[in-house]
Amino acid sequence: MEGSKTHSSESMPGDLSEALKEATKEVHEQAESTEFMKKFQRGQVSLQEFKMVMASLYYIYSALEEEIERNKDHPAYIPVYFPAELHRKTALQQDLEYFYGPLWREEISCPESTQKYVNRLHYVGQHEPELLVAHAYTRYLGDLSGGQVLKKIAQKALHLPSTGEGLEFFTFEGVSNATKFKQLYRSRMNSIEMDPATKKRVLEEAKQAFLLNIQVFEELQKLVSQSHENGHPAQQKPELRTRGTSGAHEHGPAPVKESEKTSMKHTGMLPSSPLVRWILALSFLVTTVAVGLFAM
Repeated sequence: MEGSKTHSSESMPGDLSEALKEATKEVHEQAESTEFMKKFQRGQVSLQEFKMVMASLYYIYSALEEEIERNKDHPAYIPVYFPAELHRKTALQQDLEYFYGPLWREEISCPESTQKYVNRLHYVGQHEPELLVAHAYTRYLGDLSGGQVLKKIAQKALHLPSTGEGLEFFTFEGVSNATKFKQLYRSRMNSIEMDPATKKRVLEEAKQAFLLNIQVFEELQKLVSQSHENGHPAQQKPELRTRGTSGAHEHGPAPVKESEKTSMKHTGMLPSSPLVRWILALSFLVTTVAVGLFAM
């Protein structure tokens, strides 16, 4: 038994960044193999999917960055504290206002699966802050790596303005050179002092971050499959949790003229089936992580 522990410790890469990449290889491949990721890479993404995933990302990054601010002076996070370069909450607010209008907070809802991710982020930040670096690494380096590719695909597929409206999430104005910044970030990560036991927990937390995304996709896909087996489309709205509002606002589908495709603010373009909408939208969340980490 002791020999097995020693071998496991010796096989773990010394640098935290390399260890994280190695530890998440399997779950990364799981996320990569999703059909929705392949569809998105082919540009098969709708405005409805994109709008709703931006809302989900807003809840996730709000929680992540709230906990980062809470722990910005913690020894396990100080080296990788780059709010001006990396934080996405403000960018997501701008995107949501573009798509939903000034009352966007009343229009968006947080589904149960995303809430599970949010809850985990808050738990880590408040009880195990040494694990926060795993979530920051998974999200921010993924955004920097695959973000520009996703931005171009979404811009073309959704006919978004070339000036960048609706795509602020993918724009890192504080990072002039993504490759060099990622090198700096990895170097800072590797400078964090942690014992082998803590390092192992960080690696497990990074895998958990992937699984939270994959579980969202699998859970919703299962619901859709069940509705098809029953012989009718899913019309029942899944349980949603709304922050700061008395309930979720739903709108019927509205026709979109060809001339309006580049001016989509304040339009009611939500699909008629809320469940299908969330399936497609949140699967894109899996795509974002998978494509991003693939380029790390």
